[in-house]
Amino acid sequence: MILEVKVGKKFNEEFRVDADKSISHRCAIFSLLTKGENKIKNYLKAEDTLNSLEIAKRLGAEVVENKDEIIIKAPDKLKEPDDVLNCGNSGTTIRIYMGLLASNEGFYVLTGDEYLRRRPMQRVIKPLNEIGAKIDARENGKLAPIAIRGNKLKSFNYKSPIASAQVKSSLILAALHADKTSFYEEPFLSRDHTERMLKGMGAKINFIIENGRCKIEIEPLKEKLNPLIMEVPNDPSSAFFFAVAAAITKSKAILQNVTLNPTRIESFKQLEKMGAKVEYILKEDKYEPIGDIIVSGDKLKAITVENNIPWLIDELPALAMAMAVAEGKSVVRNAKELRVKESDRIKAVVENLKKCGIEAKELEDGYEIIGGKVKKAFIDSYGDHRIAMSFALLGLLSGMKIDKAESIYTSFPGFFELFKKIAEYRIDNEN
Repeated sequence: MILEVKVGKKFNEEFRVDADKSISHRCAIFSLLTKGENKIKNYLKAEDTLNSLEIAKRLGAEVVENKDEIIIKAPDKLKEPDDVLNCGNSGTTIRIYMGLLASNEGFYVLTGDEYLRRRPMQRVIKPLNEIGAKIDARENGKLAPIAIRGNKLKSFNYKSPIASAQVKSSLILAALHADKTSFYEEPFLSRDHTERMLKGMGAKINFIIENGRCKIEIEPLKEKLNPLIMEVPNDPSSAFFFAVAAAITKSKAILQNVTLNPTRIESFKQLEKMGAKVEYILKEDKYEPIGDIIVSGDKLKAITVENNIPWLIDELPALAMAMAVAEGKSVVRNAKELRVKESDRIKAVVENLKKCGIEAKELEDGYEIIGGKVKKAFIDSYGDHRIAMSFALLGLLSGMKIDKAESIYTSFPGFFELFKKIAEYRIDNEN
């Protein structure tokens, strides 16, 4: 599918983006740890998150989908499925389910689409196997499909070399079924939805920040957790696309009902440093702080981004579009993780910006971008939804053609409906 974007105009619009993907995944997965009925409003009904929900069903959960609410009742014991469990394109699904299934008796096979089957899994498999899990995978334990023989796990004291919410979440779920208290440490606090949600459900999880490192103590469950009763906030990562659109066109975007969790809005803080005006309006704070973000575009200047990378890793491609039109040379460092996302996003950003007439250079762990005048180009998204949507934003300034844009439907099904508020576009399904 080719997406062709026409030049946009200045706008002043409200955007209610899709529900948060990270939290929706966790609602489906964590519901399997509970007693009673989980009642989830505003669950994201995208392909990835529906795969997480389908796997919960395959593991024995009863799921009733009403118009505005999903009710999930966990089984007394996880059911061993009679076929492989398909995680689609979602690294969150496959990695977090690994920790849950490794600590529950039974045999399970997790797989995904062609892109997920190329993504590294050893970072989760290795620490799980070290604490007694029985997991094997393709290419000497590195790639999906992944085979798991669930069993009782040992407690652990694990120091992760990377700050990763997916690795952390997987190990926390494993720790909940260990024989005694476990400890997990990461070099920097990664996104903390798992800790917040599980604590809100009654799990005994404590963490401290010490000398920049995050140390987490997890006690094993003595009984099932309390059910989730929540409305999923909207996704700031999705909202950020329209924040960038406002910033580069000197427009105004009101982004409604998003999570204001500090580990999720770092990209907005960086956009602020570039010169955009950003306002945060807190409305509620239960499982997550929730409110509106208002972004007004202004003249943008170059910045260097090298800190808090785990908090904005997903938004870096969209932020690169603002860098492409900012005055001066912007630099991104310490973001080698970009190379193992749905595509090598360092390569994808740099190569496609060059096609647009922007001077850009790959670094081993990031890139350099010198802002300039954007020209229309034919973009290869590499089947990566964030690359496709990011360059659609740049099309607001010059027009743009983006190949393999069907990946957008997988992650952000409401993108096109919102995007037509600010630009005309055409979809060609023939190519």
